[in-house]
Amino acid sequence: MTPMSGRIVARTLSAAALGALLMAAAIPAAHAASQAPPGPQALPTLPNILPEVIALPDGFQPEGITIGPRGTAYVGSLADGDIYVFSVITGEEITTLEGPGTPSVGLKIDNRGRLFIAGGPTGGARVVDAATGEILQNYTFTEGPTFVNDVVVTHEAAWFTDSQQAQLYKLPFGPGGALPEPDAIEILPLSGDWEQQQGFNANGIAETPNHQALLVVQSSTGILFRVDPETGAATAVDLGGYLLTNGDGLLVVGRTLYVVQNQLNTVAVIRLDPAGTSGELVDQITDPDFDVPTTIAKFGAWLYLPNARFGTPPTPDTEYSVVRINQCFVACFGPKFAWLPDALTEDALRRLHSEVHVPLSINP
Repeated sequence: MTPMSGRIVARTLSAAALGALLMAAAIPAAHAASQAPPGPQALPTLPNILPEVIALPDGFQPEGITIGPRGTAYVGSLADGDIYVFSVITGEEITTLEGPGTPSVGLKIDNRGRLFIAGGPTGGARVVDAATGEILQNYTFTEGPTFVNDVVVTHEAAWFTDSQQAQLYKLPFGPGGALPEPDAIEILPLSGDWEQQQGFNANGIAETPNHQALLVVQSSTGILFRVDPETGAATAVDLGGYLLTNGDGLLVVGRTLYVVQNQLNTVAVIRLDPAGTSGELVDQITDPDFDVPTTIAKFGAWLYLPNARFGTPPTPDTEYSVVRINQCFVACFGPKFAWLPDALTEDALRRLHSEVHVPLSINP
């Protein structure tokens, strides 16, 4: 882990969320102040309360993760398609949504409480009610060699990648976000700089910071592409020569792109321009609890990654988990916060309060 990666909170973290973090840190301090001598002291923070590693059911074989309101997380199983639902706040299971007996790969939840789930070798996807597991719609995109891998939900559509075919699949939303009929899917062939390779190709997918195009990582080459959603023209993103080797899940937060490099047990942190045409590597985050993480989701100031443990023979007793890491404070907020220590002191909290204008404490 580089020196930057211990600092927390991202640029797009809302004032309310950051206020909650600061308040969580400040409340214990008020009690401690009456029992300790004056002067700077380390304060408990919310990251010390949330579980760092969350156990999944044995034999689950996780791949995709998404997190909804109030910290409810959903992880899909490559084994049977079940969706394990748990709280990132407590680490406890909420429920398990029964799968179809085929893999659930990448998945995303939208603001209507719908889960969009990539179906891997089935060549399709399904949309389910995140609360009940009821299937709202099934879609078949293609036949033949296929692996529908990941999904991103935009304002207008849900987009899916295929790691075996050079094309994206679009589910265009109707009025009020209505799901399309099964025969209304759109196929977008990839062109331009895109060259299909042997092995896994299109994998993780996200929107550009300005929401005008798509970002797709090609696992076999480590190249990140910007894809025009109207034409399919793919242009390699200028990362200064850096390759995203073993690139898997993508997450864009503001202008910060997180790329999971699964076999490297690393998350690359890229600072993008608004259009997503170029970027700079600003951090590489690793963690001793990583064991081939695949995808990534955000809750508050933290990121969550399921360990797929590819390379470990799956058995009914194989253990799996989700790992929590901190977002990089400097990479996301910029160098003006380079002064932040890894352990927040009272003085550091007060300075942070003055610069982001949120309360340090609350009155009961």
